Amino acid sequence: MAASEDIETIKRQEATLVFEKFDEAVAFEIGSAIRTRALKEGLPIIVDIRTFDRPLFYAAMPGSNASNPDWARRKINVVKRYLRSTYRMVLEQQRPDRTFKVGEGLDISEYVLAGGGFPVTVKGAGVIGVIAVSGLPEREDHNVVVDALCTHLGVDRARLALPPSGD
Repeated sequence: MAASEDIETIKRQEATLVFEKFDEAVAFEIGSAIRTRALKEGLPIIVDIRTFDRPLFYAAMPGSNASNPDWARRKINVVKRYLRSTYRMVLEQQRPDRTFKVGEGLDISEYVLAGGGFPVTVKGAGVIGVIAVSGLPEREDHNVVVDALCTHLGVDRARLALPPSGD
């Protein structure tokens, strides 16, 4: 599938996966669901869920490493700045070095082009936070978050799924 088709699918994901409300209990439910899946499937990930002013859920799975929280932090910064999925940013920017263009003025120690950060959007409020997963290839990090959001929000995953990458 062409990057442009994936971008359109991700835009639909972002527009559809919107909460009526988002609080500590919702963050815990989603984070716990991702953690349960990760333990069941042996996914070596970390999950970090937060509003822009504070952390709400964090878990590190067996096999994750010391770099994963830093990758998640930099993904969170990207969502906070651009208010969109980091995987969408990867596909739109097409920068294999994982950095933003020099003219953006973004420090590589604070921002990274890598999938796995997804905006938490609340109806009537806009983007208020981020769900970040780190530890798998970026498309899979992204899909783990989308799967959990579809389940939580009762949205048909097949309608919003990215096809397998074919890599």
